[in-house]
Amino acid sequence: MKRSLAVFGLFLWLAVLTATALGAGLRFVTLPADGNGPAMRVAIWSPCTQPADRIVVGPFSLPAVRDCPIEGSALPLVVMSHGHAGTNLGHHDTAEALANAGFIVAAVNHPGDNALDHSRSGDISVMIERPEDIKRVVDYLLGAFPDASRIDSRRIGMFGFSRGGYTALVLAGGSPDFLHADLPCPEPGAPICAEASQPQWAAPRLMHDSRIKAVVVADPLNAFPTPETLQGVRIPMQLWASAHGGDGVMPAQVAALRSHLPLTPEFHDVPGSGHFAFLAPCPPDLAREIPQICTDAPGFDRAAFHATFNAEVLAFFQRTLNPTSARP
Repeated sequence: MKRSLAVFGLFLWLAVLTATALGAGLRFVTLPADGNGPAMRVAIWSPCTQPADRIVVGPFSLPAVRDCPIEGSALPLVVMSHGHAGTNLGHHDTAEALANAGFIVAAVNHPGDNALDHSRSGDISVMIERPEDIKRVVDYLLGAFPDASRIDSRRIGMFGFSRGGYTALVLAGGSPDFLHADLPCPEPGAPICAEASQPQWAAPRLMHDSRIKAVVVADPLNAFPTPETLQGVRIPMQLWASAHGGDGVMPAQVAALRSHLPLTPEFHDVPGSGHFAFLAPCPPDLAREIPQICTDAPGFDRAAFHATFNAEVLAFFQRTLNPTSARP
């Protein structure tokens, strides 16, 4: 009961922020190519005390303040990983809610597997490189980022959707087994369909990152077919599952992943939802251009769901990344 009242209070607080038209700060940076990977475009939201403006990026009109000076110090950080051929703006409303509550949030466009570059979306290489992409973002934010001193390096969380959920699980300590995971082919003839059947992909050695202390995972692609593949995941987790799945993610596979985790996650099942319900509500132009990611089942209100979703995600990170629980 106390937790329900707390979440309801957060929901009201988020509504007040919207009513008073405060804006999150938003800047875009490009991490240069280096020995660990190609150049990456990163969107960074941050606390800001200036009135909200509108920043138009493609089909998105974002309630934010471009390059707003960051407000506060010793701030927690959340990094975001999008799904198959997604975008660093796909969860912008969740990022805005976190930034308005005092978090720095960084979302990457995964090279070769994003909305503007599908060149390797069907190749197993992007699954191998995704965790390294996130590590590079964290390295930058704690190092070369001009406001690195404002981040508390002990308070880092991650949000991942679909393939991004897979990415979060790897960084949290999961060891994927592509050979036995029975992963769906993203498209007919995609190289990953044959590559995943090769013995070397039964236990690839991928990047873990102990700096990440808590994860929110929404409808993850499950490349972890046994409890042994998830034995290393021993940090707090909030796990979300859609009712109907989609884009290769099946409810039964999310349920299996939940049962294989060594620590019981905070679990949320979303009645009536499809896979793409976890994306921010679509602007009209995007809904016309890509209806398959914007259309929900009759009776499902994505905007109403996201008010609750964002409040729950915020409450989870506030509990798990609070200063008293921070560990070196």
